[in-house]
Amino acid sequence: MELTTVWFVAIAALWTGYFVLEGFDFGVGMLLRVLGRTEPERRAVITTIGPVWDGNEVWLIVAGGATFAAFPEWYATLFSGLYLPLFAILVSLILRGVALEYRGKRDEPGWKDRMDAMIAIGSVVPAFLWGLTFANLLRGLPLDASHEYVGTLGDLFSPFAVLGAVAFTMVFVAHGAIFLALRTTDDLRDRANLLASRAGRAAAVLVVAFLAWAQAIRGDTASVTAAVAAVAAFAGGLLANRVRREGWAFAGTALAVALAVTSLFAAMFPAVMPSTLDPGSTLTTVEAASTPYTLKVLTIIGAIFLPLVMLYQGWTYWVFRKRVTVEPVAVA
Repeated sequence: MELTTVWFVAIAALWTGYFVLEGFDFGVGMLLRVLGRTEPERRAVITTIGPVWDGNEVWLIVAGGATFAAFPEWYATLFSGLYLPLFAILVSLILRGVALEYRGKRDEPGWKDRMDAMIAIGSVVPAFLWGLTFANLLRGLPLDASHEYVGTLGDLFSPFAVLGAVAFTMVFVAHGAIFLALRTTDDLRDRANLLASRAGRAAAVLVVAFLAWAQAIRGDTASVTAAVAAVAAFAGGLLANRVRREGWAFAGTALAVALAVTSLFAAMFPAVMPSTLDPGSTLTTVEAASTPYTLKVLTIIGAIFLPLVMLYQGWTYWVFRKRVTVEPVAVA
């Protein structure tokens, strides 16, 4: 396997890990005021992701850094064409991080209300815009012969892209609700379980529609297989949630997210930025890649440090695996 292909697969794996992990804490953030009816309940909801949310964002940082290092032209074209959505994602993540860290610093209800609003906005905006971004990456963008984006902001909001944005958002809501059902107790757990079933049904319809449309645009045997497996895993997760097997339910939705993202990358390959103007203007892995020497150095660094990061994060999840009760709450 060529190093360009190796790094395309590695970047796809990093994005997959990011959406599986950050996806549920986006969902938790969106459901903070929906499921958290009282202040103790809202504190419990935040506590479920308190030890892990910032670690989940490491996957995004590494994915962005790996793209910049391994495929600099892909990085440049991506950020020039999708500058405003990506900038909005960055601002939203900053607001969300600040709110999560500072929510418990003051006891005034007004302060907590403002922080809760920032958490919700900082969760729904990235979820929506990541769906919009990846739908556009699959569908393609108006690129000229120099791989420069020549479209407008409105070109990013095609019906397919909007469907992808809404589908991503609803899947993360269901994924987050199942995570809350897995990590909480008593009435909060019951309400999270019920909401997961309701949101999951809506998400299932959107996911099937989005993946079917995606395969019609740019699919092959591998991507279709991954998409069908994603739908089956999501259905299995919802069934497990229905019978109150939250561990299996979370595994099902996590696997569904992973397979869905895999299907998108499989459908794209070997293109990284398809052009809707001229197939000859499509940016491929070979055209976007760094020099062979750079890729060799990156491969050595990645082989050493990526397993260490994954082991550390796995250990973190193991340490904080117990359910969170509403009273008392250990972390504000």
